[in-house]
Amino acid sequence: MLLYVAAQPLSARTDPEAQMREDVEMLCSEAFEGRSFNSGGTVLPSIMLARRFAEAGLAALPSGRYQCFRDAQGRCGRNVVGCLKGKGQGTVVIAAYYDGLGRLEGRLYPCADANASGVAMLLCLARRISDGPRPEKTLIFVALDAHHSGSAGAAAFLENLPQKPVLMLNLDTVGSHLAPVKRTIPDYLIALGGERWKSSLEAAALPLGITLYYDYYGSRTFTDMFYRATGDQKPFLEAGIPCVMFTSGITFHTNRITDAPATLDYPLMRRRAELIAVWLRKWTQK
Repeated sequence: MLLYVAAQPLSARTDPEAQMREDVEMLCSEAFEGRSFNSGGTVLPSIMLARRFAEAGLAALPSGRYQCFRDAQGRCGRNVVGCLKGKGQGTVVIAAYYDGLGRLEGRLYPCADANASGVAMLLCLARRISDGPRPEKTLIFVALDAHHSGSAGAAAFLENLPQKPVLMLNLDTVGSHLAPVKRTIPDYLIALGGERWKSSLEAAALPLGITLYYDYYGSRTFTDMFYRATGDQKPFLEAGIPCVMFTSGITFHTNRITDAPATLDYPLMRRRAELIAVWLRKWTQK
């Protein structure tokens, strides 16, 4: 399965839903040992991500496809980057972290929703956007390492960007329907920081039957915690960069050994990705 997916040409992967499922399953393979930061379990996933970006037609940055860095403890990490050059001014960053919890006390943590789902959606957006008209703004897609080391990968990435972005989108745990804001509305997505673009986001969501929420389950405390105090958007917010964090919320599988690929809702993931793609394409044409 692992070798087959890695070798499969892009032309054979035309179904976004099936491709996201394959990407999640590959990232959660036991061969990657839970993708623990600063371990051999992130090496092959980073190579796969670089290949996916290249297949989508994304260029490397002048500094390369990989960005190596060290966290506060001196441990090595590696972000993976793909760039779609725009026709005009301005840069938008679309990010998702790919490191996981690894093995703890001998038990493997697959980390499917948190955050293989975000990485699969990142790749889906890269393919979807690059297939369309060239945007006005430059789009930088980045798979971030070291989320589990205080978002060290996000901080290093921002520090080394030659130009301050005008917007950052963070895809963090986006694959489940198991923690709806309202039990009667399972087709939902939370867009923390997105309220300032509520009109255009709602216009993209309506045809897809997705209900958007702009706080974390109605709690100001939890909204501030997940949006401002944690997450890979934090270094960007601290630098004064507008951010939207897309998430489907924490479930009873999050950070447990049961966070497996089979628990995700891939049809809903596809529609969520389409929502973001439609909105992002419109936003970046300005």
